[in-house]
Amino acid sequence: MIKKIKNKRTPGSAGRISAKSKGLDTITDDFITSVRERIISGNPIRRKLQEYGRVNIDRQLPFICVFRRPPGAKDLGTQKLVMSEASYLIASGEKKLQKGLAKLIKELAETLTEIFGSFLLMEIWESNDININGELSQDKPTFRLYAPERNTIPKTVTAFQKALQNMQIQKIEADVKVVERVEISPPGLPVLIKSSVAKKMGCHVLGLQIKPIYRDSVSGELRPLVLQSLRRALSKVYKKSFYEFTHNYTTHRPPHYHSLGRRAMVKSVWTADQQLADISSGFDLLLGVTPTNANEAWNEFKRSKFQKTPVLIYRPLPIDPFLLKRRLFDVHIERLEDPALMHLFYDKQMELERMINLLAERGTRNFVYTSLQLYGMMDDKLLSSAKDVLECVLPKKAGGGDKSFLDAAALAVQAEEEISYLRMTRPDIKSRVEIRDDIVGLMVSRGNLLIGNEVKILASRVAAALSHEVGTHILTYLNGQAQKFKHLYIGLPGYEELQEGLAVLSEYLVGGLSGSRLRLLAARVMAVNSLLEGASFVEVYRELEGTYNFLCHTAFNITLRVFRGGGLTKDMVYLRGLIKLLDYLKKGGDLDILFVGKFALSHVGLIQELQLRHVLGPPPLRPSYLNNPKARERLGKVRSGITLLEIIKEE
Repeated sequence: MIKKIKNKRTPGSAGRISAKSKGLDTITDDFITSVRERIISGNPIRRKLQEYGRVNIDRQLPFICVFRRPPGAKDLGTQKLVMSEASYLIASGEKKLQKGLAKLIKELAETLTEIFGSFLLMEIWESNDININGELSQDKPTFRLYAPERNTIPKTVTAFQKALQNMQIQKIEADVKVVERVEISPPGLPVLIKSSVAKKMGCHVLGLQIKPIYRDSVSGELRPLVLQSLRRALSKVYKKSFYEFTHNYTTHRPPHYHSLGRRAMVKSVWTADQQLADISSGFDLLLGVTPTNANEAWNEFKRSKFQKTPVLIYRPLPIDPFLLKRRLFDVHIERLEDPALMHLFYDKQMELERMINLLAERGTRNFVYTSLQLYGMMDDKLLSSAKDVLECVLPKKAGGGDKSFLDAAALAVQAEEEISYLRMTRPDIKSRVEIRDDIVGLMVSRGNLLIGNEVKILASRVAAALSHEVGTHILTYLNGQAQKFKHLYIGLPGYEELQEGLAVLSEYLVGGLSGSRLRLLAARVMAVNSLLEGASFVEVYRELEGTYNFLCHTAFNITLRVFRGGGLTKDMVYLRGLIKLLDYLKKGGDLDILFVGKFALSHVGLIQELQLRHVLGPPPLRPSYLNNPKARERLGKVRSGITLLEIIKEE
């Protein structure tokens, strides 16, 4: 019996099989022996074969996806439909190569059957000749699933068929039929494993015929976005089907179908990740759009008797936006083989472009429109929630309570203590606290806490402020740094909403989310809405000071935050993020996973998948407040469905 051996490879070792691994291999007996030995030892295989072929076996798995390129044909896209998987083989269909290829497949099947008790060979091919009710359709996803006449894996075939039927590409449902055959292979190509041999070996063969909707039926040109969608959808279909196969017909017991995905990442993934991280690290968006003369602007506004919009001064841009965008689109994301990561990286590329545009448009009328692209549109539910909070919390109640304050220096001391708590787990943490004269309030930049030199904060708000800035923003930055992907600390696309929602939730968990604080967040939403409706700086200030009875300086700071740069709509994501996070936790969502790094709620499934694939690990740091019994009690209330207004009533 061959024993499974845990793979002890290091990152970047996926391609190491011999000194010749960078060349093209011929499928000889020696090559087959070397492949078998690496499988037995639990090492990954990544080899280029002659005639543009490739074999990639991430680890010991009881299945393989195969695509053979028809002789004399130039493949446009089809081979990418297997390259997303942890175990695949791409080869030429040239007659002279088939004997060696069949021998390799047979050796793989025998070796892995001995390890797992069974093995599945799944071969795909394309065909333009698939009819739907007697008609040809260019855009309808169409599949023919070929199964043995005497079906020995009915649960796998059923799972495969159901997963295909649930697929939609560009909102078009798939047409799927199961076809039974004694021998299964693409038209014109020999069978890789005959049914009689497969039966004796404990091996099973399936075939998937795919209509190439990712190519134009007339010109033959590739339709790249359709191909990307089909790759993502088919990859999920494969994994769900393989999951059913492994649990029903092998000794392998993966915990989830995602855990059957790739673990070894090709060099192009790390290259693109590094390039995007370098570009993102080259500028700080919030610092770039935050005025350096906030205190002077307040004095100027007062001198005008609150009648004239103050002049705002910004830091010189540290980048040339046009040169940076050239670098941005030189990142070769199309080389990634993992469709989920490719989709994610493209989204990040688009987000970075918008961030660069935002800096380039600072001080112009276009700024606010680009801001909406980054942070999303205002919605009726958010606006209604903001109005409810403002109606529920009266100004008199919001201004009551503790009147003792901490200045910037005293706050910095407590912030250092909170960072020291994190250093107990990770002594290498380099985060620091800076007192600055060019910002107002608190801000986290690249894992450091920046405190405006004129900050004064209520003593009763200190724990909430530190849980917000250190326990959320700095902590997720550091946890993201501990992961392989740099995206986890620079931030996945749209991460701000969850980040701010999580930060505000932390304020509640430490007992510091007062009605006054929620009222402030609601006022920010109203200010953004007024901005979008065309109100001026002075008009928004008057609304906050006159209609909602905020103190003059508070109303000014809210207005300044919203109008900075030319109209920054980010301030609506705090309340929106909190509302969505409360709903997520009410529905049983996992809280700990949200500390892995900086990402959006929509990415939770992907983060879980990457953890199951051992690409990401758990968060090494947890907020100090989660050790507090009262915080855990409040978290229980959140899971029970506490609302914003009920949070206010607790005060």
